Amino acid sequence: MDSFCGALKTSAGANAVSANKGGIRAAGTHFWGERIKKNPKSRDLSSRLRTNLRSGVKKAKPGVACSVLTSDVNKEIVTFEAPVFETQQADPSNVASIILGGGAGTRLFPLTSRRAKPAVPIGGCYRLIDIPMSNCINSGIKKVFILTQFNSFSLNRHLARTYNLGNGVNFGDAFVEVLAATQTPGETGMKWFQGTADAVRQFIWVFEDAKNKNVEHVLILSGDHLYRMNYMEFVQKHIDTNADVTVSCVPMDDSRASDYGLMKIDNNGRIVQFAEKPKGPDLKAMQVDTTLLGLSKQEAKQFPYIASMGVYVFRTDVLLKLLRWSYPSCNDFGSEIIPSAVKDHNVQAYLFNDYWEDIGTIKSFFDANLALTEQYLPLHSKPIDESNFLSAGLFDIVKSASHCCKNSVRIALAILRKRSDNIVDGVEKPLKFEFYDPKTPFFTSPRFLPPTKVDRCRIVDAIISHGCFLRECSVQHSIVGVRSRLESGVELIDTMMMGADYYQTESEIASLLAEGKVPIGVGQNTKIRNCIIDKNAKIGNDVIIKNADDVQEADRPSEGFYIRSGITVVLKNATIKDGTLI
Repeated sequence: MDSFCGALKTSAGANAVSANKGGIRAAGTHFWGERIKKNPKSRDLSSRLRTNLRSGVKKAKPGVACSVLTSDVNKEIVTFEAPVFETQQADPSNVASIILGGGAGTRLFPLTSRRAKPAVPIGGCYRLIDIPMSNCINSGIKKVFILTQFNSFSLNRHLARTYNLGNGVNFGDAFVEVLAATQTPGETGMKWFQGTADAVRQFIWVFEDAKNKNVEHVLILSGDHLYRMNYMEFVQKHIDTNADVTVSCVPMDDSRASDYGLMKIDNNGRIVQFAEKPKGPDLKAMQVDTTLLGLSKQEAKQFPYIASMGVYVFRTDVLLKLLRWSYPSCNDFGSEIIPSAVKDHNVQAYLFNDYWEDIGTIKSFFDANLALTEQYLPLHSKPIDESNFLSAGLFDIVKSASHCCKNSVRIALAILRKRSDNIVDGVEKPLKFEFYDPKTPFFTSPRFLPPTKVDRCRIVDAIISHGCFLRECSVQHSIVGVRSRLESGVELIDTMMMGADYYQTESEIASLLAEGKVPIGVGQNTKIRNCIIDKNAKIGNDVIIKNADDVQEADRPSEGFYIRSGITVVLKNATIKDGTLI
């Protein structure tokens, strides 16, 4: 440990030094001291300084010293010697992540009828598990555990094909290991996972294994969230604040606050109160001044709550203590472990002020997917005049009069109006979420599929995945998944189509049609709106799916579909016969 000697004249002025009840600091250098009414030569002075520096909210930066006021006389010149501590840098090799595979996924049913939540397809070619996995890889974290219990077959298959980091020669100590729910001899060993915390508790022994002995921090991640995050910045904040636990949080408005765990913090970012999904008066009581997290006054007024993302970082020893000894009967992190830890541990809040969405329901899943298709105009100093939109060269469908029709112009103008709404005070708001970022890409299973074939189609605000066949169809504000087949006359509007796991050859398709059967894909002249089409679905000719009666909930498994929150969900491997009206 280095030390620093010098003389300090405390009346040097506010620009140099400022004193207050708690101590002194120099502007811009972040050195902090404790006001002590003792002789500088006192034996316990050095010990007091070390304690003050290490336990304080503000850490001393390298080369910056702490100092001491020995009296209340501000004009006194004090000669001091103080220790200098370097800020610890977060090391990805000392961090392990645990991705929770989710429960039964009842809110995402029927998409989870035969798969775990993290295995649900998203964005045309990804699965939800690719989000935390890619964030880990981009953050340099290569020690990953995935806890699974329900319908884990397709999830395990995807992980094995995509994230094979088990080769010690090429990847050193990197690994991706699936920890499946299991039973062991004994009364306690016969229980399945009872919650998120219990799932981790049942495998807590892995951190006592020799290969994990250097793991100092453990990330707890969810497998059903959509966001892009550098976890090492999160861990660094955890280290800088000397926290036992750090909870990643987002500012939240009134409309959705009751759906999340909410917290209150003090001026130093420490969580002092935590409430899981409060309602009514309890909800209003959780309002806080979110300017403490760096939001502007206007943003703080719009987002008066601090909501937990369900993403945590624990010191490894603290995690072991909480799960094994302090709260052995608590089964959930959000509703039990975190609220209990707040009472006697340093639990800090970390603001994640970027796009984040909990893909926990059919409605949130559907909306998050369709939001990926939305493209906006380049930044403009003022809104574009609609009469001049053709000159902007924005829409291929209206490039010239010979290829332009009234319907196309009407669609283009409608899109332009929608995009103009995205410009506030002459500045365009950024996209909420984007998979396309070369610096932090999202990874998924390499499928080695050919490019998509498009034959005389009209495509507006859509994502078309690889390996598809589109013939004289219209796709608007929709996602078309891998290996999809859309025949002539098909119209997709506000639809999430997951694609297929395999191809059917032209001869197989012809044979099926000759037998009166329906091949995989969407048949001729079929119109689909506001729909999720699961994998390998077979939809015939002249089908109409639009939920014209605005039914909110319906179960028709024998007919191949469900309706959830007004959204029609066509089941995986389902067959919708020719001429069906839904």
